[in-house]
Amino acid sequence: MTPDDYREPLAHASAHAIEWLESLPERPVGPREGIGQLEEAFAGALPEHPLNPTAVVDELARLAEPGLMAIGSGRFFGWVMGGTLPAALASDWMVSAWDQNNGLRYATPAAAAIEEQAGRWILDLLGLPSTSAVGFTTGGTTANFVGLAAGRGAVLEAAGWNVNRDGLTGGPRITVLAGAEVHTSVELALRYLGLGAPTIVAADEQGRILPRALADALAAVDGPVIVALQAGNLHSGAFDPMGECIRLAHDHGAWVHVDGAFGLWAAASARWSEALDGLELADSWATDAHKTLNVPYDCGVAMVARAGAAHSSFSVHASYFIRDDAGVADPMDTVPELSRRARGIPVWAALRSLGRSGTVALVERLAESARALAAGLAALPGVEILNDVVFTQVSISFGSDDRTRRVTQAVIDGGAVWMSGSHWAGRDILRISVSNWTTDAADVAASVDAVARALAAVPD
Repeated sequence: MTPDDYREPLAHASAHAIEWLESLPERPVGPREGIGQLEEAFAGALPEHPLNPTAVVDELARLAEPGLMAIGSGRFFGWVMGGTLPAALASDWMVSAWDQNNGLRYATPAAAAIEEQAGRWILDLLGLPSTSAVGFTTGGTTANFVGLAAGRGAVLEAAGWNVNRDGLTGGPRITVLAGAEVHTSVELALRYLGLGAPTIVAADEQGRILPRALADALAAVDGPVIVALQAGNLHSGAFDPMGECIRLAHDHGAWVHVDGAFGLWAAASARWSEALDGLELADSWATDAHKTLNVPYDCGVAMVARAGAAHSSFSVHASYFIRDDAGVADPMDTVPELSRRARGIPVWAALRSLGRSGTVALVERLAESARALAAGLAALPGVEILNDVVFTQVSISFGSDDRTRRVTQAVIDGGAVWMSGSHWAGRDILRISVSNWTTDAADVAASVDAVARALAAVPD
């Protein structure tokens, strides 16, 4: 192997990447070809002999391009998927080239140091306890898994049960309380942890858990309890009343975990200080950096106030592990994987490039774009905005469920914008998630125009 073995393939990959990025402002958002056509394009037997790496890169770019979704477009509002900041993307390329397995501080000290600093910056930005453990996971589901796993161990330990040694069988049953609109990623993490489905607590019309209902649910529980709160409802963007709910839970001895996949970043701005008052009192938090912060997939962030609870759940020891002399926890002590990509490095690069003011401006700009979209769409005939637009989510009805579905499909088919359908509060809706750092006033105007065209094309 020589450096020249990489030079030409990387140069071609860079050229294809730049070409793709340059196409985003003008290209249709949705893929031009479907899965059937792509499966056919990539079909065929494994080659018998090696192929030139540069030719492979060129073939990959050519065959994949018609099936790529322009998620990085400022007109992509489907699900909650951010774009990629320049510094984050460039550093992610370096992460691949460096090929660091960020499990042990001793083995990969640069990667560990960079991630540790990124974690400190996140805690500072969000106003969370500076001594919290921070782990960079694959995404929001695994970040929830980390927080809930730490909670599982802590509440069972308080009840006199060692789950690491004895497992769950025969131990005290843990009751998990969650709002009526708990996200599926929390439910999935609970399944992974063997805790089953949560006990549902009533929520208001915006999906916020009701403190009185939570108090009643806590009073009815005898045994270990975890309370799962939400910073950013999937459909409304609303925040659970943090301070009141956390105090109620802690009075009952419960562990409080906050699922903040996209909404936790609101804590970086003073605009949401009242809505998130008391957030720092929780025991664990989960968010995604590949959503609001706009770093490449995959990058969730798990934070646990009592670092020891996280380390107790995930730390392992083996004779071939070389631990740092300082005795400080290793990166692998706070996440489910022993081996993993150094995914926190693009987080460091994003935050370093933005600074505090830039991060706050990014969060606020996303929310402003959501409000602008809601205002522009509300002015169109037959459009009903169903949620209080408090952060980056907008939920819309176009009348009947049938018409809403048809307008949503017409929007997608038009290609100028991507907004996904959903079902909320008993109605089919069009849901907008503003998550891309590039979304600007021109994108908002073009998106309102695209919906107007879809409305005109679909009869009442």
